[in-house]
Amino acid sequence: MDATTTEKLMAELRAVVRDAETLMQAASAESGEILRDAGDSAREAASEIDKQVRKNPWAAVGIAAGVGLLLGLLLGRK
Repeated sequence: MDATTTEKLMAELRAVVRDAETLMQAASAESGEILRDAGDSAREAASEIDKQVRKNPWAAVGIAAGVGLLLGLLLGRK
């Protein structure tokens, strides 16, 4: 390789590295936003479930017992 080819190759590699860094920063920012949105949704769902359980405690106990029984049956199978 001659000097100009090496210089061109190095310039292209630098450009690729810059582009990769930009892409990684954008992906990181976007994934952080998605995680924040998911956290907000989870908090809203937990708040709604809490309200429903406080409003109908016996129904919540019955549902929990049913789910526990179902899980016990499924896990107890051989």
